Amino acid sequence: MSAVASVYKWELVKLKAQKRTYLGLGAAMIVPIIFVVALAVQGSGGPNDIPIGRYIRDTGLATPFVVLFFMSIWAFPLIAALVAGDIVASESHNDTLKTILTRSRERGEIFAGKLLAVSTYAITAVAVMGVMATIAGTIEWGFNPLTSLSGTQVSAGKGLELLAGSLAIYAFALIAIASFGLLLSTVTRNSAASVVGTLMFALLMQVLGVLPGTEAIRPYLLSEQFSAWHGFLRVPADWAPVIRALWVCAIYTAVPAVTAYLVFLRRDVTSTG
Repeated sequence: MSAVASVYKWELVKLKAQKRTYLGLGAAMIVPIIFVVALAVQGSGGPNDIPIGRYIRDTGLATPFVVLFFMSIWAFPLIAALVAGDIVASESHNDTLKTILTRSRERGEIFAGKLLAVSTYAITAVAVMGVMATIAGTIEWGFNPLTSLSGTQVSAGKGLELLAGSLAIYAFALIAIASFGLLLSTVTRNSAASVVGTLMFALLMQVLGVLPGTEAIRPYLLSEQFSAWHGFLRVPADWAPVIRALWVCAIYTAVPAVTAYLVFLRRDVTSTG
């Protein structure tokens, strides 16, 4: 475990030195600010046709939920893909993977460190959005009780708990996207192809979710888990979509991660460039 922790820390250091890391985190930070400023300039009205949208001006606690709704489908998958699709491929391109694979660290330890790093990045991006949206919304509309999807008001403190749960369950789904990006990064050794391929995977999930005749499989599509956090916004909480998201996302994470791990173990160090 100490070896994995060492590799994990080193992967985080490398992420801190990359511009794409800050592009993703910067987007997660600035989008909620732009959203709040735009609504403040508008003066009245709001996104009434989305969850919690009609209460956006009642409390700043509604802001992160609304922004999460907008960013969950494309923005966050892109943010995760930027790093996950690059973390192995860039080292193949720069011919540094050969050096890493011939060091004293086991390949499994190196892969685990990379998986933990991309997962941490995905979680951090979601958390950054949640914090910035809450701060910006609170400055504009105050820290007031939150009205749930059931029409019941909950205290501001309870609202924060619901927000934490919502961000956590969505982050779990985003880690599944990152895991697929890591698979493509390992297999293709091409950052651009991995990023685009990850987004195409997300698009495929969306398309399957709207095609007629796919009703039976829709609850088990990864795209459906992007909205599982809505269950926390009901009083009492609807745990069915949340629990389903936990095990469905675990499968979507494990399958590409294990596949990428097996490919990584068999990587020929004489042809990593």
